[in-house]
Amino acid sequence: MHPPVHRLLGWVSRPSALRMSRDVWRLDQCCGISDQQVFVRGEPAVSDQATLDRLPTLMNADLVDREGERIGFLADLAFDPATGTIVHYLVSRSDPRLPGSSRWQLVPDRITDQRPGQVMTALRSLDDLPLMRASVRQDLLQRTQRWREQLRDMGDRAGDRLEGWLDEPPWDEPEPEQRIDSNEPDEEAPVNEVWDDDTWPESSFQRRVNRDEDPWV
Repeated sequence: MHPPVHRLLGWVSRPSALRMSRDVWRLDQCCGISDQQVFVRGEPAVSDQATLDRLPTLMNADLVDREGERIGFLADLAFDPATGTIVHYLVSRSDPRLPGSSRWQLVPDRITDQRPGQVMTALRSLDDLPLMRASVRQDLLQRTQRWREQLRDMGDRAGDRLEGWLDEPPWDEPEPEQRIDSNEPDEEAPVNEVWDDDTWPESSFQRRVNRDEDPWV
C-alpha cells in the first residue's frame, strides 16, 4: 500500500507453506474476488518475506489514542477495487487471527499521524468508532450496558415523579356543607297558627256532602 494517501497497490500470496518465496500481485491484475478465491491474470513478481517487511504498510499497526495509549491495531481494510482507495480500516482489540473478535471501523480522516507500525488518532477509546462486527463478549457487554442505562433512566424518572408528588401542596379537605332544615320556619316568613281554618284542606266528608247536594256532579 501507499500509506500517505491510503491507497492499496497490490497484495502478496504464498505459493506453498514449504517455500520461502512470495508472489506479489498488482491491483490491476485482479479480475474478481469471491469468498475464498481471487481471480488474477498475468504472472506475479517473485519476492521474499525479508524484502516485503521493508515495504511501508499500516496493516497490523498499533492504534494509539489521544493520550498515546495503545487501544488496538489495524487488522483488515476495505478498498475500492477500481482505484485502490482504502475506504476504511478494521480495528481489532484482540488477536485478528482469533475468529469472532470484534471489529471497529476507522476511516482515514480520523487518523492524525502515522509512522511505521503505529497510527495516531484523537480517539478517547474504541467506543468512539462505529462497531462493524461484535463478538459474543462484546455483544454481551453492550447489552448489559444498555440494561444498566435503562434501569438508571427508570430510577431517575421514578425519583423525579416522587419529588413532584412531595412538592405538591396537601389536599384541602372540602368544607362541610351547610344544611338547612326545611322543618325550621323562616324568621321573616309569617308563621301560621295551627288553628287557622284557611290553611286546613277540605275534609273528605265535606267534599262528599257537597257532591251529594249537586245532582250534576
